[in-house]
Amino acid sequence: MHEIVQVRLREAGKISYFFTGGLKFDVGDYVIVEQDRGLEYGQIVSERETVLDAEIQRRPLRKIIRKTNPWDHRQIEKNKKKSRELIHACEKRIAERKLPMKLVEGEYSFDRSKIIFYFTTEGRIDFRNLVKDLANTFRARIELKQIGVRDEAKLMGGYGPCGKELCCVKFLRDFEPVTIRMAKDQNLPLNPTKISGLCGRLMCCLSYENQTYKELMKGLPKLGHEIKTDKGKGKVVALNPLKRAVTVEIEGGKQVEVKF
Repeated sequence: MHEIVQVRLREAGKISYFFTGGLKFDVGDYVIVEQDRGLEYGQIVSERETVLDAEIQRRPLRKIIRKTNPWDHRQIEKNKKKSRELIHACEKRIAERKLPMKLVEGEYSFDRSKIIFYFTTEGRIDFRNLVKDLANTFRARIELKQIGVRDEAKLMGGYGPCGKELCCVKFLRDFEPVTIRMAKDQNLPLNPTKISGLCGRLMCCLSYENQTYKELMKGLPKLGHEIKTDKGKGKVVALNPLKRAVTVEIEGGKQVEVKF
């Protein structure tokens, strides 16, 4: 049996499971964890869970080293302040080599053994020489990660039209597919400015109630279908899944609501 917890790496990074190693942690604690070729910091975002040995064999996990101490927090702040220098140097090298890429963020790993640069681009590019340039400049292992527009919004942060911090920053672990069908089923205006997030893609929250709407839609006639009402035959012109009702237009253009 093993105890594991979920840890969000860095400020808005990936959420992963880690072994507690028998140590006790509370939700919200900052910790130092094992990562590829170095150490990283993160925040505990879940209560402890117990898993069987067999499950761990199928999903190897790394462990938490310790809670952060005052020195760790000073190191984290120093790394954040140095990120501006990283970005400036990388942008300069990108311009010199005229690479078609947009740099989004640059950051040190906690122990400064690795530097990660995040970028977006429309196609495939060869950045091997850029990596060599940066490695010679900073004398550290360099990793360039291509990300999408949703990942860019997650890294940069911000607030949605609801006035709250972006879901991808606050709690989302993965980006689930979001379709225009979800907006249609929820009777939302199909205006891109109304249903798109800061990333320019459909808002993630469209999927939160999607399953509920699908269940409520069962048994309701589809738009355009003709049905009988106590006022006569008519065509379905609107659906209201929450009320389990449809609006039917009968002869003469009159509209009546029919509940199911």
